[in-house]
Amino acid sequence: MADNRSPSHPYLPSTPPLLEVCVETLTEAIDAANAGAGRLEVCACMSEAGTTPSIGLVAAILDRVDVPAFIMIRPRGGDFKFDDYELDVMRRDIEAAKRAGAHGIVSGVLVTGGAVDREATKSLVEAADPLPFTFHRAFDLAPELEFAVEMLQSVGVARILTSGGASTAMVGADAIARLARLAGEAMTIVAGGGVRAVHVAELVRVAGVMEVHARPVRSRANAQGRDVRFGSTIPSTERSELDPDAVRALVRALSTA
Repeated sequence: MADNRSPSHPYLPSTPPLLEVCVETLTEAIDAANAGAGRLEVCACMSEAGTTPSIGLVAAILDRVDVPAFIMIRPRGGDFKFDDYELDVMRRDIEAAKRAGAHGIVSGVLVTGGAVDREATKSLVEAADPLPFTFHRAFDLAPELEFAVEMLQSVGVARILTSGGASTAMVGADAIARLARLAGEAMTIVAGGGVRAVHVAELVRVAGVMEVHARPVRSRANAQGRDVRFGSTIPSTERSELDPDAVRALVRALSTA
């Protein structure tokens, strides 16, 4: 196994980094686990960057898949600023996920301008307890990432998923490294955003992380039918789905990182 330690990160363990895979169907969850994913993030509506999945999907995945499953809690697409009614729904969804046997919660709230909403996020962390809470990539919209790390530590957030505020985790690897050093052992920084097998070993080396998040996809043609509009939506002729072969490639690359 290659030595992934560096002068900047001299104490990285030699065990392979954990791969978290984002899924939105039961089939994807089974495929991801069979391909070697170490953890799942379960979402709905990835076209909106992820929303809360149905409790039926959560229960089905937990019944059939042996790897840990963290559940996205986000009541709608769009921005990450939620009102009191939406926060009430989010706390109820967290309770439902806990009753179903979820292993962790993924969520987060921002204020206007992109800063972390400390009190709203704290209320979600408290609702999730004792499950670990991951603040999702809305973190990358924060104007001061280092300050946001310290704030999230103060309310008990266990993990932050981040690209270092960049377009992809590889582009933001140096920033992720700074955040990881700031977080220390009190919080886990998870590198995510466009992560692929061709660069994941370098990402781990530069960023100094031991957890990465990915959703490699492939396109599949939809069955053709009448040209009918549903509301304001015209059905697409293709859809994206998880690519299990790309997950396997990530697992192989991480095994030598």
